[in-house]
Amino acid sequence: MAGRVIDRRAALGLMAGAALGGCGRQDGITRLTVWAMGNEGTHLPALLPAFHAANPGIRVQVQPQPWGAAHQKLLTAYAGNSLPDVSQVGNTWVAEMAAIGALSPTPPAAADLLRDQFPAVLETNAIAGRAMATPWYVDTRLLFYRTDLLARAGYEAVPGDWAGWKRSLHAVKRVAGEGAYAILMPLNEFEQLLTFGLQGDQPLLRDRDSRGNFASESFLAALSFYKSLFDEGLAPVVTAAQISNVWTEFARGLFSFYFSGPWTIGDMKSRLPAEVQPYWMTAGVPGPDGPGASAPGGSSLAVFRSSPHQDAAWALVRYLSEPAVQARFNVLTGDLPARPSAWAAPAVASDPYIAPFRDQLARARAVPKVPEWERIVTEMQIVADRMVRGQFTVREAGAEINRRADRLLEKRRWMLDQGRAA
Repeated sequence: MAGRVIDRRAALGLMAGAALGGCGRQDGITRLTVWAMGNEGTHLPALLPAFHAANPGIRVQVQPQPWGAAHQKLLTAYAGNSLPDVSQVGNTWVAEMAAIGALSPTPPAAADLLRDQFPAVLETNAIAGRAMATPWYVDTRLLFYRTDLLARAGYEAVPGDWAGWKRSLHAVKRVAGEGAYAILMPLNEFEQLLTFGLQGDQPLLRDRDSRGNFASESFLAALSFYKSLFDEGLAPVVTAAQISNVWTEFARGLFSFYFSGPWTIGDMKSRLPAEVQPYWMTAGVPGPDGPGASAPGGSSLAVFRSSPHQDAAWALVRYLSEPAVQARFNVLTGDLPARPSAWAAPAVASDPYIAPFRDQLARARAVPKVPEWERIVTEMQIVADRMVRGQFTVREAGAEINRRADRLLEKRRWMLDQGRAA
């Protein structure tokens, strides 16, 4: 009799497993659950009829998720054993999701998905030499600028190096008139300083990514250049919340340069007044001695280890990775295709605002792949804000960022000591 007694938790587990199995496969149909965020969650269903027609034994249910809660919801779902089969994940989340064992690495049968990709994005998704997610769409930050004001300042194009670019910023500020600046770099956004920091030849973390390297000479040069843009009156000392309407201020010339990503193309087209529409363009990021690097962004498709439908899940990832499908997704969402071959599609190739993004992505550099990275760059920017406001010198700021990064990486150092970190 005792051998027949079933523990309550085991019984609940069997019931849950049966329920999941029933939801996942009914009447010979495999049902996949997919989480997609924001704009992608809205438009993904439009791509699925062709997939269902080619795969009659699979049906995909898209569950849209808000971006603001997506990261925490994925972690909560992992803890509660309720992850979907497939999900969109931010590329900077891959290291964290891999560290907790949530991801199913790319199987050998899907190795072709790793070809025809931007190298920096692939590197971002590779953990211990294995691809843990498949790039879905890509982005990076570069410059949006006013072509008319730059031309009035005497420049036909954005200079490609820091010294030349700064001279052009001073010239633009002069022609823009009293009270104007040259560039907007909100002090609560880390992306601008991170971009400058990626230009150096020294890594941002050291000792197997277990300590900060923000006091290196190359990062101090980035800090110094960043600070000079505020010290010389080229950028206003403000946070994003202090700019009432970015598009209005860009149109009236309060600033002529703006760091942002491909999503801003649609905003510029829809929000700038008609008289300004002919006078804006995108350009690559200047570096210390020539065209510079930037961080690869975007989202990837992750198949979770907990999914009982691995073959069907990878079939869906393969379909969404097809260049023709990614080109159509660009039309629906404005997202830049992850596969360079998809950029030859007319809708992508014919847009002059998109072209500089391809060159910038070719120069992109992967950021450190540690789960703590987003917290590290947040602390980096807090220190940079205080540096701009005079609380730290450049060298003091580098040392303080290191101190904060080292504190956040304490657990990683312990795991390395124990031989438990990748």
